[in-house]
Amino acid sequence: MNKTYNISELTPYINWLYFYHAWGLSGKPREDKEKMKQEALQMLVSWEEKYHTRAIFRLFEVCSEGDDLIFFLPGTSEDNGKKLRFPMLRQQHPSAPGEPNLCLADFIRPLSQGIRDQAGVFCASVDGTIIDEYSHDDYLNMMAQTLSDRLAEATAEKLHEEVRKDRAYWGYAPDENLTIEQQHREEYQGIRPAIGYPSLPDTSANFLIDQLIDMKQAGIRLTETGMMTPHASVSGFMFAHPKSHYFELGKIGDDQLRDYARRRGVPVELMRRFLQSSLIKK
Repeated sequence: MNKTYNISELTPYINWLYFYHAWGLSGKPREDKEKMKQEALQMLVSWEEKYHTRAIFRLFEVCSEGDDLIFFLPGTSEDNGKKLRFPMLRQQHPSAPGEPNLCLADFIRPLSQGIRDQAGVFCASVDGTIIDEYSHDDYLNMMAQTLSDRLAEATAEKLHEEVRKDRAYWGYAPDENLTIEQQHREEYQGIRPAIGYPSLPDTSANFLIDQLIDMKQAGIRLTETGMMTPHASVSGFMFAHPKSHYFELGKIGDDQLRDYARRRGVPVELMRRFLQSSLIKK
C-alpha cells in the first residue's frame, strides 16, 4: 500500500507536546505555546495542496527464531520461498526488577510452532523541498523543519490507525474507537516501533527495511549509515500482539554486539560504529 496525504488530513494527528519540546517551551506559559502553535498552523495552511507526505505499508507473514524475525516474501512457499532474516537486539538489563529481558522478536510467533504470524513494515516521509523554501530565514527554516518532523510522525500515526481498523490493510482492531489524544497515549492494541528509537537504535536496520518495501517509492534515500533523507522521515514495524509494548533497549555488551554483527553479516567494527551510543562503556 502506497499512500499520499494532504497536510490538512494530518494536522489533527500532530502531537504538539513534541513541537513545544523542540522549541524549548515545555513548562512555559500556555500563552507562549498557543502563540507558537498559531504561527505553525498558519504555515501548515500555506502548505496545503503545495506539499504532501507519502507513506508505504506492507503486511508480511513472519515468524521469530531466537532474536531474529524471518519475513516470508510474498508469493513464496514454506519450503522453497525466499525469506529475509531481520536480526533484533535484546535488553541486557530488564526495564524493572523481575521483568524479562525483552526483544521485539518476543512479540512474534516462533517458527517452531509451525504457524506463521503477521507483521507490518512501514515508512513515511515529508516532501523534502519544504525546507528549501525557507533557506533565506533561519527562524522560518527551523519552524518548517520542526513541523516537517511532526508531520512525518503524524503520517505514521494516521497510517497506523488505518492499518489497525481497515481490513483492506490489516484490520486487526476493526472496532477501535480512540480519540487522537488516546492514540498519542498509545492506548491502541499493538505497537509501532521505529528505527532509531529506544527499542531499535540501529539505523543501519533501514537497509533491511528498504529490501522489504523499497523506500524510494516514498521519496526516501539512505545514507551510508542508514540514516534517512529527507530528515523528516520515519520507518519501522507494526505488531498486533495484544501484550506487545514499547520498551527501551538500554546498553548492550560486546558479546551481544559481536553476535548481532554475525547475524547481520556485518563486520564487528562497522556495527560498533552504528551502535556506539548503545554500547556499555568499558
